[in-house]
Amino acid sequence: MRFNWLPWKYIIRVVARAHGFLDPIALLGHISRFSQPSEVAEPIELLRAGVVFHARGLINSRVIQHNLDWVWPYWIERQFDPTDDAFVPRAFSLTHVNLTHRNWTAIGIPNCEELPIMDPRGLLTPFWDKWSLDTWIVTNEDSALLPSRMSTGEQKLDIHEGLAVVTQANNNDLSLITRAEVSAKNHQPICCLTVEACSKVDAWLVISLRPYNPEGISFIYDIEFSQDRKKLSVDETSTIIFDHPVDRCHASTYRKGDVYIHLHDTSEQFNAHCDVGMVTAAALFELQPNQPRKVHVHIPLEKAYAKSTIRKRKLPLTPWDNCLQTKCQLNIPDKNIQQLYEIAVRTIILCSPGEVYPGPYTYKRFWYRDAAFIVYGLLCAGLVDRAEQALLHFPKYQDRSGYFHSQQGEWDSNGEVLWILKHFHEFTKRLPEGIDWWPIIQRGANWIIKKRLPEDNSSLHAGLLPAGFSAEHLGPNDFYYWDDFWSIAGLKAAARFAKFFGKEKAQNKFQDVSISLSNSVNKSLNQVANRIDRAAMPASPHRRMDAGAIGSLAAGYPLQIFSARDARLLDTTDFLLEHCFVDDGFFQDMIHSGINPYLTLHVAQVLLRAGDRRFIKLINKVAKLASPTGQWPEAVHPRTFGGCMGDGQHAWAAAEWIIMLRNCFVREEGNYLILCAGILPQWLDKDEDLYFGPAYTSFGKIKICVKPKTDKITVSWECIWQQRPTKIVVQLLEYSPVTTSPSSNSVELFQAKNKS
Repeated sequence: MRFNWLPWKYIIRVVARAHGFLDPIALLGHISRFSQPSEVAEPIELLRAGVVFHARGLINSRVIQHNLDWVWPYWIERQFDPTDDAFVPRAFSLTHVNLTHRNWTAIGIPNCEELPIMDPRGLLTPFWDKWSLDTWIVTNEDSALLPSRMSTGEQKLDIHEGLAVVTQANNNDLSLITRAEVSAKNHQPICCLTVEACSKVDAWLVISLRPYNPEGISFIYDIEFSQDRKKLSVDETSTIIFDHPVDRCHASTYRKGDVYIHLHDTSEQFNAHCDVGMVTAAALFELQPNQPRKVHVHIPLEKAYAKSTIRKRKLPLTPWDNCLQTKCQLNIPDKNIQQLYEIAVRTIILCSPGEVYPGPYTYKRFWYRDAAFIVYGLLCAGLVDRAEQALLHFPKYQDRSGYFHSQQGEWDSNGEVLWILKHFHEFTKRLPEGIDWWPIIQRGANWIIKKRLPEDNSSLHAGLLPAGFSAEHLGPNDFYYWDDFWSIAGLKAAARFAKFFGKEKAQNKFQDVSISLSNSVNKSLNQVANRIDRAAMPASPHRRMDAGAIGSLAAGYPLQIFSARDARLLDTTDFLLEHCFVDDGFFQDMIHSGINPYLTLHVAQVLLRAGDRRFIKLINKVAKLASPTGQWPEAVHPRTFGGCMGDGQHAWAAAEWIIMLRNCFVREEGNYLILCAGILPQWLDKDEDLYFGPAYTSFGKIKICVKPKTDKITVSWECIWQQRPTKIVVQLLEYSPVTTSPSSNSVELFQAKNKS
């Protein structure tokens, strides 16, 4: 039954005022005035995610600050410490959320939906958004090794045999090493935690069940140890399995305090129930002085013992070696940058088990924007089959109007889908199999055409896409050039597909509208240039120059709508470098409020394309921003260098790192190829061969080898052409560029320019 006839606004106003609250209707009306009028105030998907995020933050505020004698995760121990740079005053904050150390590392195997995460001090969260396991050492003399309370610690990602996070903590008398990974047994994924502990005195290794994770509280109501002391059941939905019987068992509830304060109790507790949902438990293993002890813990990730929870998987679990067989190989003397490449490839594999996710935890859901860049990263890494599997999921979110809907009110998605589909087609000379793509492409392009505003008026946004929320980090609803550039690219891609399918009428239509939209954008930019008295492009025609202008760089990277040295593109880049960078990293004031690795790389890509060597500092900065396990959060706190926004392991950032290094070796520029334009000069000082490939390009696959010698540099390549470029330009920094024909396979460079 519907009640549209009820005067809801009046009722809400009366109830609010009767209880002493501000008029919410008037307040929302005032808020809307800060943005351009739009059909969608804010995507419901973002509102839903924000409500969930801050609901947990509200629970955190009710629990943490009143129980600071508990052992909390690393981010809480730092953020609640008034002597730490990460300290955040709480005062009038209704919610307490992780704003300083949003860092974690996923472990898993290819095609596995389950992605356990480890925080920087070894806190293991096996299930998405659930409880965690922590490891400690406590002595009989009341001293303890608690990794989350230590300001320093060692952690690394071991990629030599699968994927494992190794964390080490120690002090003078105690040493603790954990190794977490995921393996498959009988085609079922299992999270494996190996703990090795050593003490110089009598002590106990503690494996503790914690009702929290890197975002905050996650409830546990019931636990029970098995009679043989080898299993711990959690809420009757999951089981923790120990390879040896537990020597002592303890548990506690919220009212009794953290189990940590009960570890020396004489009596054991084999089960516990807490109505509040704050059960803590501990499995203790005795440590003899100077005798290392190793304990193995297994947690089945798919609960095969509960038939109702078995998940049908579309893709079989795949060993890492099999999945990496087609990976584009990189060899450079800078082993840190190379290692980050290897890790980035594994990150985007983990986050593409079918659909593509921007991250393993906070962003474990689908967005077209992130997916387009991640799929491009898969293509640049040579993982074509995985890119294809991801693209096969794209059509299911297209509605009847042709809109590719992952978030309502964001008008860039249609262009992004058509653009990445074009790249897949250019790289492979085919489309993903099993789908009739032309109706999908046609509807997507027609949606862009219908969505455009009328051209026949004098407004700054005439002929553009309507005001929308767009990329959430650009600001409130506005007429974003970001949307227009993606739409131009999408229409151009649709025209190419129309030609491929023999649809001449549609081809002409999409070409004409792409030109018309380009003309509208150019007209708007010319008017804006007069208004702001410079060539730079703000985020929208109605905005001043600010950090949101980062979105307008899409015209250069990745879309190449503008030429490499377009004055508008370069002036925008100069503005951002001068006003929006902190220590060589792009600082996004809006929403992110941190240094953004992937947007820093967007600027680096524009500089690389323009032949501006300032891109080198940006690449080196992003490398420094990586965590010890080689991950980038969405945004980085400028003081703690921990994550301050989004997922702690951002797959889009990993994809951008792959694309950046690929473009350093090879990139398309119109109808020709440019080789080696981003080879860093220091890579040539080691007298070590550089190698990249086989890499997919629009013209075919290519392997590139750079041989630096004292008197010359030889660049050679092997190609399998599917469509020959008009030329190949070898363009090393500090050397004169050499242009050659596609029939060549090497050049030698002798004349070095004066080094700047």
